[in-house]
Amino acid sequence: MEPFTIATGTMDHAQNVFIRIHTDKGFYGVGECSAFPMIVGETQDTCLAMAKDFAKLWIGKDALEIPARMQQLHDAAAGNTTIKSAFDIALYDIAAKNAGLPLYKFLGGERHVVESDITIGINTPEAMAKKALDFKASGAHILKVKLGKGAETDVERIKQIREAVGPQMKIRVDANQGWSFEDAVFALQAIGQYDIEFCEQPMRTWYDDRLPRLMQVSPVKIMADESVYNHHDARMQINSGSCDYINIKMAKSGGILEAKKIHDTAAEKGILCMMGGMLESRIALSAKLHFVYASPNIKFYDMDTCMLGHLADPCIGGVTYDGYKLSISDAPGIGADADEGFLSKCELVTIK
Repeated sequence: MEPFTIATGTMDHAQNVFIRIHTDKGFYGVGECSAFPMIVGETQDTCLAMAKDFAKLWIGKDALEIPARMQQLHDAAAGNTTIKSAFDIALYDIAAKNAGLPLYKFLGGERHVVESDITIGINTPEAMAKKALDFKASGAHILKVKLGKGAETDVERIKQIREAVGPQMKIRVDANQGWSFEDAVFALQAIGQYDIEFCEQPMRTWYDDRLPRLMQVSPVKIMADESVYNHHDARMQINSGSCDYINIKMAKSGGILEAKKIHDTAAEKGILCMMGGMLESRIALSAKLHFVYASPNIKFYDMDTCMLGHLADPCIGGVTYDGYKLSISDAPGIGADADEGFLSKCELVTIK
């Protein structure tokens, strides 16, 4: 990848794992995940190690019993949601292919317009304002701005970006847990005047008990990201008055099965959701778009990873971009697979 900086560090490559699960019906399901050690705690190596153990559990089992299959993984090991998400996606790919349907129709969804934001990594205020202008010129309507490296400088970053792009573009920000409570209060109150749609995860999760107070004094709405991995987290965040919105990511939820529970928990309480992600390729992105089509409470789309500097594209089929709008064919399953030429350069492990 082109180097990209957020509050937790700089990434110059993606730690992804691709899997195929073969069935006795003669077809397979595909899944992909992207390890993000600074947030979820998994690496490519830990994902591969756990994948070997998980795969053995499913030999001879019914792939269509998705809750039972995922419960086997949860019973075998806590956490490890990133690699679990790849297994989950592969099961849903199998189920939809078995039904002869694109995944979104299998999930009961329908197509609608999905327009992603585009993310500006942390840099000097001047460089970030210039990047914002470049994105505006390319047709972007929604900016996501990474913050969390110095509250005073963060305010200047937003000031210069808003002045550069004018009042029409939507701006949302993501502190990636980079602020203390005091910094969050200062920064959010200062940037409130610049018409900010929301702020993702202003503080470390160990300050979740201070989020209700932050909600009271912030003019900017708060979106929970790292504070919500599963629907139990969502319930607690909502009931404690700790968030206005929730960001759903497959690498946190462990896949579509749990993501649906988060979505439904939030919908019951009138809390809108966003579809986010780590550094997945268009393979996992395809599964996420199908999930979005079937999830009416997802109203925000942060699905720009593949536009942010992936220097290789391992996917055939899958999501396509028209500017910043996403679409996909009606091929059965998730409609994406890995390119064999790309796979020939990768490490391969087979479990039989």
